[in-house]
Amino acid sequence: MPITSRDREILRLAVPAFGALVAEPLFLLADYAIVGHGLGTTAVGALGVAGTVLATLVNLCVFLAYGTTAAVARQTGAGRPGQAMRSGVDGVWLALGIGAALIALFWPLAPALVELFGAEPGQAAQAVTYLRISLLGAPGMLVVLAGTGVLRGLQDTVTPLAVAVGSFALNAALNAWFVLGLGWGIAGSAWGTVLAQTLGAAVYLAVVARGALRLGTSLVPRPKGVRQAGTAGLALLVRTVCLRIVLVVATMIATRMGQAELAAYAIATQVWTLLAFALDAIAIAGQAITGRSLGAGDVAATRDATRRMMRWGLWSGVVLGLLVLAARPVLPGLFDADPRVTALLLALLWPVALFQPVCGVVFVLDGVLIGAGDQRYLAWAGVWTTLAYLPAAFLASGLGVVALWCALGVWMIARLVTLTRRAAGTAWLVTGA
Repeated sequence: MPITSRDREILRLAVPAFGALVAEPLFLLADYAIVGHGLGTTAVGALGVAGTVLATLVNLCVFLAYGTTAAVARQTGAGRPGQAMRSGVDGVWLALGIGAALIALFWPLAPALVELFGAEPGQAAQAVTYLRISLLGAPGMLVVLAGTGVLRGLQDTVTPLAVAVGSFALNAALNAWFVLGLGWGIAGSAWGTVLAQTLGAAVYLAVVARGALRLGTSLVPRPKGVRQAGTAGLALLVRTVCLRIVLVVATMIATRMGQAELAAYAIATQVWTLLAFALDAIAIAGQAITGRSLGAGDVAATRDATRRMMRWGLWSGVVLGLLVLAARPVLPGLFDADPRVTALLLALLWPVALFQPVCGVVFVLDGVLIGAGDQRYLAWAGVWTTLAYLPAAFLASGLGVVALWCALGVWMIARLVTLTRRAAGTAWLVTGA
């Protein structure tokens, strides 16, 4: 496939986005490695449970990034930079408000949330400790989402890369110090995450404030704008709820299979997340390019970019799948896994690898439709694909953890069908600011 100017534009946005996206799962893998070496299998399982709860709460708010990217990119494409920045400032204030609400609401509910997973008492106690401490970093985590969306909408994926690498490197260093050096246990891993995320959020606040002041955009919260940002994200929230239902159900089923199964599933999930974030780099380019080109009224450019990005997603998935198979023999050793966990993880890595080409196309089309503002369709598609997944997951619950992962493959294929059908039509190609 010859490299065109369109490909170069995609790569200009996707390559830095790739670095920023893979930084998080890479350093989360480092967290698992540190906890595994320092605290053992029980703590790894606890981290998997608490991490799933925290990721669910934060990822429910991913509309702060995706919705802000689409809104800012459309205004940028329409030649309205001041309004673009105003949308970004509204998103940041919304992030701060939601973050504070998450702490107030879920701190007392932490034991009940962990109990839903059916973890054993030792795991449950550690999971509650990790979750409660990590909740203190929720406002920072959500500001990072909103700030990232602002910069992506402005076609800047380099600054988010720098912030991500810096904050997650700090996270890994703090975790190693707190867990292995100071002996704080799983609480040390949580405090490392809180401090690193809060410092990353401070950087985004400074960058957004500087850009707003340069354009003469007020930093004072605007209740109407904040409400509009929240309303615009409602459909994306439904979509994200559906995604998290799938992942939470899978974790709950794996938890009830046993400690070894849960540990293997948790590690495989982190590997899959790393690959998903890598593939999502092209989707991030899709959000920015689609929003900008539709804002400028250029449907032909939108169609051309979508076709090119689908090819990039497919072949990237093929390459990543092959890399997983090549790294498969050595991955269990990175986590100091015991023989039972090692055997299960080696088996799980086969379906993880084989579904990567499907994931590549799915993530690209998801990003394109988010950039187009087609959130309502994505919400309904999320409902139907979740309904397709649940029977497969409950059937797999009696067949083992590998079957459970194959149920996730059924879900990805259902998403592929719904997204390709939509992209082939014209209903999502709405132009203008």
